[in-house]
Amino acid sequence: MSFWDRLVAGGEGGRLRCWVDDRYEDAAWAEVSREAEAMTRGLRNAGVEPGSRVAAILTNDPFTVRGVLATWLAGGALASLPVPARGMSLDEYAAQLATLCEHVEPSVLLVQEQMLGLLPPELAARWNARSWESVAGRGRVDPSPPGDDEVAFIQYSSGSTSTPKGCALTTRAIEAQLDMLMETAVAPAEIDVSWLPLSHDMGMFGHLVMCWANPHTLYLGTPERFAMSPRTWFQDCADVGATFTCATNTALAVAARAHRGGRFGSGRELNLDVLLLGAERLEWETVRAALDTLGPYGLRAETIMPAYGLAEATLAVTHTPRGEAPRYVCVDGIGLADGDVREIGEDEPAATRIVGAGVPLNGVEVRGAREHELEEIRITSPSMAEGYYADPARTAERFVDGELHTRDLGFVRDGVLYPVGRVDDVISIGGRKVYAREIEAAVDGLDGLRRGCSTVVDTYDGTAQRLTLLVEVRDSDGDGDARRVAEAAAELAMAKGAIVLDRCLFLEKGTLPKTPSGKIQRYRCRQLLDSGRLTAVADIDVAGVG
Repeated sequence: MSFWDRLVAGGEGGRLRCWVDDRYEDAAWAEVSREAEAMTRGLRNAGVEPGSRVAAILTNDPFTVRGVLATWLAGGALASLPVPARGMSLDEYAAQLATLCEHVEPSVLLVQEQMLGLLPPELAARWNARSWESVAGRGRVDPSPPGDDEVAFIQYSSGSTSTPKGCALTTRAIEAQLDMLMETAVAPAEIDVSWLPLSHDMGMFGHLVMCWANPHTLYLGTPERFAMSPRTWFQDCADVGATFTCATNTALAVAARAHRGGRFGSGRELNLDVLLLGAERLEWETVRAALDTLGPYGLRAETIMPAYGLAEATLAVTHTPRGEAPRYVCVDGIGLADGDVREIGEDEPAATRIVGAGVPLNGVEVRGAREHELEEIRITSPSMAEGYYADPARTAERFVDGELHTRDLGFVRDGVLYPVGRVDDVISIGGRKVYAREIEAAVDGLDGLRRGCSTVVDTYDGTAQRLTLLVEVRDSDGDGDARRVAEAAAELAMAKGAIVLDRCLFLEKGTLPKTPSGKIQRYRCRQLLDSGRLTAVADIDVAGVG
């Protein structure tokens, strides 16, 4: 049975439960598929023809879910535009959407009804903006989904601004990813809980499409509900007996902190087989905090499955084998900042724990990453994108002779990949290339600061380079001793990376711009700092400290 046939059939047993208002709305997958088919006539009337492109803001509501399949059945390639990143104004977001639509040139722009009124009138008119609700129930047309080697999905990232980067995925690539996930037992089993946005590859392919095609039962929450009440993630997992869920390091840290000192309201315990963690580097401190907080309620070490993936590979590249506890290596943080990987004792001052992301999925090869040096990770995969949509120059730079240059840094030990961060995280300081994430990870542990909410950026005062640490405080009034914390951060920067900080800027909660999956956008932080648009709780000069 083809990929499209599996989605249309809907299968037996599995169900979709979408969070709407204050409850989950229930439907069998077969019913969801029938309602998707009944949207295809409305899409055709709106201009969707075989081979056309449909721009969409994929929110986690029932109409959007049905619209995903409806677009494909009507012959359209779905271009997923990002939802607003944290810290982005409506004007900035509108400008981003305009840039992306100019790039993809869609026949129609589709959004959830409640978002339609937020679009600037000129943008809505220029790109034929409609709501998913407006095309629902209009009847069906004969299905004409994208062929195996035709582009079916274009994934734009939250970082897409003046230089749009849309990963062009063929039907064959998407189907290959689903098959690899099933073969390696990464795929969800029985009951899946997710709140990740469908605009993110983990939400779209790791949850929605995987559950629809198999079929499994999916409880689809919303990122807004998780942000407002992080306890709802694992509370839902316990209440419905979820066996699979996944998210990011940042989300797990937030949820673990939210559950301190209290069990689940229902009194039920977790029944998870897999808690998959990807999209960003997993910190060992987050693993320990989650086990300490949620272990008494059923979370086991062997349940946690670190993985590595990226949109250019549809989703997953490596995963920790099912039933195996996460592993880490302890390396010299100063050496790591310089690109050298040297194991040291856990009690040494410069010790840094790097968590492994497992082994390659079947058919995937990981290249470039070596044993003792931090190198760019390169991969080959059956589920690899054919390139970046309408961007031959960037495609030629990143997709070379069938191999993807990921721009991620890492190393390999005993066949396990240890991702460390992005090439963009490397800052050139006095001729040294320093990996800034090591300093940020160390600062995360200081009292009064929010974990996962710190970043080092470099700016210039004339020709003089200055390093500024941007951190969010746990409470809006800070911790009462900003200078002490700033000096401790400067000392850590020297101890962990042998670099000198010039300035520490303390910010209110929610200030640093992040993607919907929780990654800090370093380039936007630099822009905000340069333009004077960051309002500080405290601004401490730490030059000479450390």
